[in-house]
Amino acid sequence: MLSDKTIYIRDLANCPPSYLDDPGRREFFEIVWLNNEEALHEPQHDFQTLRGDWIYLIPPYRVHQLNKAGKKGVLISFKQELLEDDLKEFLLDVFRMFNIQGEFSCLQVTEQSEKGLLAIYKLMNEEYSQDEVNLIMIKALLKVFLLKLIQLKEQHFTLQDINEKRIYEFMMLIELNFYEERKAAFYANKLDMSTKRLNQILKEKLDKTAVQLIHDRVILEAKRQIIHSENTIKEIAYNLQFKDPSYFSRFFKLHTNQSPNEFQDKVKQHVIVHDNTLYA
Repeated sequence: MLSDKTIYIRDLANCPPSYLDDPGRREFFEIVWLNNEEALHEPQHDFQTLRGDWIYLIPPYRVHQLNKAGKKGVLISFKQELLEDDLKEFLLDVFRMFNIQGEFSCLQVTEQSEKGLLAIYKLMNEEYSQDEVNLIMIKALLKVFLLKLIQLKEQHFTLQDINEKRIYEFMMLIELNFYEERKAAFYANKLDMSTKRLNQILKEKLDKTAVQLIHDRVILEAKRQIIHSENTIKEIAYNLQFKDPSYFSRFFKLHTNQSPNEFQDKVKQHVIVHDNTLYA
């Protein structure tokens, strides 16, 4: 169903199982906009409420699937190629917005932002529903919608305290550098603070040290590659800059209590039993 599409828009109530099971889905960015629903995750900031309008930004090749069954809202899925003619700065903003910690990002929609987003969505859905879709129009409307989300994300971070902004900057630095840099000192230096101060902030807000979060990101990427790539465990170890595959296996088992091969086998069995969820 998705093989010949670059964009897919549906009301969540009418999203068919064939979409959830389609292997091509993993190549799509997904925007899930829940309307007047409880969050699918634990809200982490004082300015967020438990119930409201939530937008989940889910990157391609995600490790986990969000359970959206029975929720009110809409789904907008699109391939990166739909945006590839745009400025690199815009693409980078979109990539960053979707890839916090490589899993998913979430925004709570304010009353003010909802009006603008809803107006753009209605135009985009109207165009998508035509017998002959005008792709140029769809691309333009999608870009405006994404720019609105980028703006909302910036507003989100102005409500956070300075340490939460530092955590965000730290997470973004991990995204850009975790393949090569796995020592806390590198990140502390980039943030113009001591390693001790960085760890104090992270422990206070996330109850983890810098190295633990870097390792979490490496494990997340390892899981993603084990699930979604055709590479062997040995090839994945080298992709992740481990010089010795046996060290990678020990590293993976230390953090997950199972070897990469055990994880791979359990994922395969889990996907057979559970339709649209992945073993975590």
